[in-house]
Amino acid sequence: MRLGLRYRLLIPPVLLLAGTVAATAWAATHAAANVDRQIEERFRDLERTVHGPPSFRLNEPILRQMRGLTGMELVYLGTNGKRIATLADGYNEADYHRHGIEIRPPHPNEGGRLIALFPETFRRSAIAEAVRPALWLGGLGGFVAFALAAITARRLVARIRDIEARTRDIAAGTFEPIPLPASDDEVRDLVRSVNRMTATLADYREQLRATERLRVLGQFSGGLAHQLRNAASGARLAIQLHLRDPDGDREPLLVALRQLERMESNLRQFLNLGRPDSIRREPLDLAAVLDAAVANLRPQAAHAVIALEWKSGDPLPVRGDSEQLSHLVTNLLGNALDAAGPGGRVEVTAVRSGNTIVVQVCDNGPGPSPEVAHRLFEPFVTGKKQGVGLGLAIARQVVDSHGGNIRWQRRGEMTVFTVELPCEFGPAQVLRSSYNANPADSF
Repeated sequence: MRLGLRYRLLIPPVLLLAGTVAATAWAATHAAANVDRQIEERFRDLERTVHGPPSFRLNEPILRQMRGLTGMELVYLGTNGKRIATLADGYNEADYHRHGIEIRPPHPNEGGRLIALFPETFRRSAIAEAVRPALWLGGLGGFVAFALAAITARRLVARIRDIEARTRDIAAGTFEPIPLPASDDEVRDLVRSVNRMTATLADYREQLRATERLRVLGQFSGGLAHQLRNAASGARLAIQLHLRDPDGDREPLLVALRQLERMESNLRQFLNLGRPDSIRREPLDLAAVLDAAVANLRPQAAHAVIALEWKSGDPLPVRGDSEQLSHLVTNLLGNALDAAGPGGRVEVTAVRSGNTIVVQVCDNGPGPSPEVAHRLFEPFVTGKKQGVGLGLAIARQVVDSHGGNIRWQRRGEMTVFTVELPCEFGPAQVLRSSYNANPADSF
């Protein structure tokens, strides 16, 4: 059972009071025993006086003189039924200590009986006189000690509770020093220690923030360099294909141009990091966004011998930000290609289902590890060695800003990411051939 500091401080005065009570009880018992011995001694003195020489015949004047000398009431009962008493009949024997003396010869009243009655009030007053000093001194001292301990405990507990409240503020991140108490005692020393700890924690927090900023910047820079390298590799492969057949199709040069635009978009995203984005709401064809993203990533897929399957179909009208949606689908496609690996397969489908456009990106990779599977869409959560963990977090942010939904699941041997976006009713207000995307990959 938890015992508060206030009650711990009250234990000594309580024990003092208990000791005072015990001492008073002992003093009362000891005083009563002393009075009883004195009374018994008086009874014996009276008995010696009655039997010792000279002997006086017991009559009423003699009994009254003996009462004046001993302080006891006397009753003589003679053999002939004669009774002489110094107090009236009908007295209460509970108010007296009674002692009987058988009168032996050669006393003139031999055969009679003398009864001595000692008043109980004398005994009580003697006990009270013996107990009163201990009771007053002990009781008063105990009460004063208890009152002082209670006041001290209340003040001390109040000061400690104030420190406790300040430490809760420190635990919540408010590293303000606690004002020092006026009294120079252990509590003041405790406050000094807490303030030193607070200053140290504040320094640690600033160091941690600086370290975290550097860590995030390093991770983001590494991810950016990784994506720029992929885009540069795609542009180089496209140019190499064109050089092998300079009189052939111009598509390799267009792919190289899109990869350079992709690098520019990545750099723009890096420069805009931490700035609030304004969502542009304009009608566009999501199928055209998917066409451009797949075309940009086909050289990477071909280089890794990954089967990238996508069949362009009817327009998929949506209302949103074309650049952000391009980031979204390119993030998902790039992650799928990385997960599938050389010789893998990636499938992309997009259909209109009622008032919703459903896009699915599937790969036959091993899927996320159990350690990160339930946190994939949180920032800085990634299973890639060179990843930062911002791609899927940004993807969720883009989907949420467009009023959609994103989720993932394992379906047989495939990992499936599903994006649902609201459909723009009516015919598409943009032509797919006029779409010019600036896609970017996952960071």
